[in-house]
Amino acid sequence: MRRRDFVATTSALIAWPVTARAQRATVPVVGVLAPGPASSSMQNVLRVFREGLKESGFAEGHVAIDIRWAEGHYDRLPAMAADLVSGKADVIVTLAGTVTALAAKAATNKIPIVFLIGADPVEAGLVTSFGRPGGNITGITVISMFGGKPTEILFEMVPEAAVRMGLLVNPSNPLAESLVKASLAQLGSRLIVVNARTESDFEPAFATLVKEGARGLVVWEEPFLDSRADQLAALAIRFAMPSIHGVRNFAVAGGLMSYGVAFADLYRQIGVYAGRILKGERPADLPVLRPTKFEFVINLKTAKALGLTVPPTLLVRADEVIE
Repeated sequence: MRRRDFVATTSALIAWPVTARAQRATVPVVGVLAPGPASSSMQNVLRVFREGLKESGFAEGHVAIDIRWAEGHYDRLPAMAADLVSGKADVIVTLAGTVTALAAKAATNKIPIVFLIGADPVEAGLVTSFGRPGGNITGITVISMFGGKPTEILFEMVPEAAVRMGLLVNPSNPLAESLVKASLAQLGSRLIVVNARTESDFEPAFATLVKEGARGLVVWEEPFLDSRADQLAALAIRFAMPSIHGVRNFAVAGGLMSYGVAFADLYRQIGVYAGRILKGERPADLPVLRPTKFEFVINLKTAKALGLTVPPTLLVRADEVIE
């Protein structure tokens, strides 16, 4: 049997796995704090993350990974972070979210932390500056808010969406309130906000969009909704709702479009940073990184099914066209 290198849990606080305790004496331990569920897409994330660790000299068998899944319950994050600290992880990696990174920072000012967030880390109080983070924390930031490129692309594909469009958010995410306020300030009554904190909320949300006359939909890029990209793509097709999401899986599964950072490259880089820290570098000396690779995917088959003609200007800009 292969050595288990991570533990999936939905409880707020669990005992450190026996294998991780056994490995602790001989190999370093990377604690991972994940706000979402242990979905298939997140297993791909871990695979890419391990590639980054390997790139830094920590191949499988030379590092133990101890992971906590919050399953979308953000209130569990502080206890899970404290658990990783008490387990004496050598470095803590926080996946997807400012709230996750803040929970880890509140739990320790000694154990190095590597984050991936979608906000300004200086404004969030995580680091002193991008170039010299200071303290025990660094990572990667993807500063992306509603109203940017994804919305522009949707309006170009479906001009009538500018008159009436939807925004799907997860209200359990602590950042949802500020996102909705900013979005409503921008679009006012043209915007229909629908909520989904569990899978059972998806179908009613799409039904509401249709009833309210939405002509297009932006799916907020956040851990829970990202992990359900396949289901959301299927519903977008069933309800004939032209949609765009920030993760490539959405378009691959049949959603109309996706636009966002190339997350595989980011997760690999997080693994590289974790490995460099395990080798002795200090988080304070590793600059906060920003993404340089973005992916724009169009599902041409879905566009045809929705009766849409893809503008040549979008086809030319697409990194991938699925036919």
